[in-house]
Amino acid sequence: MAEVKCVATRESYGNALKELAAEGADNLVVLDADLSAATKTGIFKKAFPERHINCGIAESNMMCVAAGLSTMGLVPFASSFAMFASGRAFEQIRNSIGYPHLNVKIGATHAGISVGEDGASHQCCEDFALMRSIPGMTVICPADDVEAKQAVKAAYALDGPVYLRFGRLAVPVFHSDDYKFEIGKGEVITEGTDVTIIANGLMVAEAIEAEKMLKADGISAEIINIATIKPLDKELVVNSAKKTGKVITVEEHSIIGGLGEAVCAALSEECPTPVKRIGVNDEFGHSGPAKDLLKQFGLSAENIYKVAKEFGINVTLDNREVAKADIVFLAVKPFYYEEVIDGIKDVVDEKQLIISVAAGKSVEWVENAFGGKKKIVRIMPN
Repeated sequence: MAEVKCVATRESYGNALKELAAEGADNLVVLDADLSAATKTGIFKKAFPERHINCGIAESNMMCVAAGLSTMGLVPFASSFAMFASGRAFEQIRNSIGYPHLNVKIGATHAGISVGEDGASHQCCEDFALMRSIPGMTVICPADDVEAKQAVKAAYALDGPVYLRFGRLAVPVFHSDDYKFEIGKGEVITEGTDVTIIANGLMVAEAIEAEKMLKADGISAEIINIATIKPLDKELVVNSAKKTGKVITVEEHSIIGGLGEAVCAALSEECPTPVKRIGVNDEFGHSGPAKDLLKQFGLSAENIYKVAKEFGINVTLDNREVAKADIVFLAVKPFYYEEVIDGIKDVVDEKQLIISVAAGKSVEWVENAFGGKKKIVRIMPN
């Protein structure tokens, strides 16, 4: 079995900037706050030193410098750790970049719990919420090296402010070179019928592994990569929710204000659906090895699998219809048998209960299978 290639998306960021400039992006300039070795803008600096500006440990000032440069026809990428880029410099981003809708790109690295040993002061789990709140701001969190490079180039091509989040931790590269990233469009990685799992960033790889575990248990999970949190691909989210009836969101961010809440907002308006949010709960992180912290905070394939298994199934019965029926036909899969029977035994009473292994079976199928002109009520889970 071939070894899976792992690359930190901050590396992808530095390489993509260099590639853009080499491909003819002559108006591209890169700003950093004395962290070019860590943010990997040093890769760009080495190739194009005259177009790299070290603004020092002054992130707020850096955003204002970027704003000014953008008014001269340049496309600045202002780079720092997510905690400083989105947190310390929020007011300057809002008023000097967002309000005039300037063409500034913000490259924020070292986001989330996976910063590891740097601890809570650097583990920014609030940046999606902050950046989503700024009118006109596009917010992107790519899942792997291939997508991250394409996201940087797509951000460069887009006229307007963009916030790009990159990670410190090396993550599996699962996209092929022919993958095409598009701002505002999600990606169905695996189609499924029982539950939708929507993830971004490094959690996409974990969701992919969770899908394999669920499949072994007979549960069909649809895996969706939502790299663009804003604008959200509402059509994809809603259509998948309509198909599966249950949604789990997974993000290396607070469950407050991020991907989960964006998905919930979309569904509550267009397709009310039960949703479970996996992310950092209302708490700060702490220092520790990145992989250990991710497991501790439930940001792992094992926890996604556990939440999906425990999500269960909701069945609503119309008691008036059930009272008239000779047969109550529940279209559910075998792993829900015990839960469904416990939930409806008081309602169906002495009715004949038939549970179909194939949820797609029709009332006509039941009539043909069991004969007669019996009154049949078919109940689908919701």
